[in-house]
Amino acid sequence: MSDSLSIPATPLPAADAERLGLAREAPGTIRAAFEPVASAAAAEAYTGKLTRSHYENFSVVSVLLPKHLRQDFCNVYAFCRIADDLGDEVHDKEKSLRYLGVFRRQLIECYAERANTAVFVALLQTVKRHNIPMRPFEDLIKAFEQDQTVTRYQTHEQLVDYCTRSADPVGRLVLYMCGYRDDARQVLSDKTCTALQLVNFWQDVRRDMIERDRIYLPREDMERFGVTEKQLLEGQITAGYRDLMRFELERTEAMFAEGTKLLPLLAPLYRKQIELFGKGGMAICEAIRRQNFDTLTRRPSLSKWQKMRLVGTTMVGFLAGKFRGGAAK
Repeated sequence: MSDSLSIPATPLPAADAERLGLAREAPGTIRAAFEPVASAAAAEAYTGKLTRSHYENFSVVSVLLPKHLRQDFCNVYAFCRIADDLGDEVHDKEKSLRYLGVFRRQLIECYAERANTAVFVALLQTVKRHNIPMRPFEDLIKAFEQDQTVTRYQTHEQLVDYCTRSADPVGRLVLYMCGYRDDARQVLSDKTCTALQLVNFWQDVRRDMIERDRIYLPREDMERFGVTEKQLLEGQITAGYRDLMRFELERTEAMFAEGTKLLPLLAPLYRKQIELFGKGGMAICEAIRRQNFDTLTRRPSLSKWQKMRLVGTTMVGFLAGKFRGGAAK
């Protein structure tokens, strides 16, 4: 399981995590992640519980997941969830960077097969089953570190570059678990993942600014449409803001369209499940349009019924494929 690293592999015992204050100061999910476990079964029970508690639709979506991948999805999700919490739920940039440093060193220990904490003992099982390289996990940690130091983006290109670390690795991990390792599929997956990250930014413009002092709208685009930071903070909707959001949305929708080229390259066993990610993102785009591009005074989102309908539509297509004999055995 060798992988090229730019970081020295310095072992960090679990006791050192306590010394840094993780067990005393961090949110509960983070504290649990750094606690040693007695067995892989106990570790995977933890990641399964964490996944179900955070991801409201997991019990529904898991019906669509091939049974042999459900635990692996839980293990990867737990890693992503905890890294996200280390970046966003500590509410202290300096501490977040320290905690993320601990997390990175535990990732290195995991790949050296010296994992002893819940999240990494579980993750090691998935890494070994699917021969997953370290790079996607390391990139995700880098993205959460970037969130602590970069809060504004000048250009769309800079924002997309951030997405190569914050979003694209997730799609690549899914492909690895599905048995795909080629560049062509990964590049198409990146389109959907970047688009998903962007549409999440567009629906959370004001919340990101108020709660985290982050603006993901590129400054050059804001200037082009006459939108200011003061306007975002105060929630002022103008024709310029609507035009800006329409511009960003159309560019994002083009990425979603490009990403659909991945679907014919996947086995039917995985196609419908992965299609659901893009459908969900496009549904958020439609929600923004229904609000006339106002994402400042009201957060566009999908109702529980809309989410269920998305999953239901995918389920019907999946079952129809099986009954026609089109699904992979």
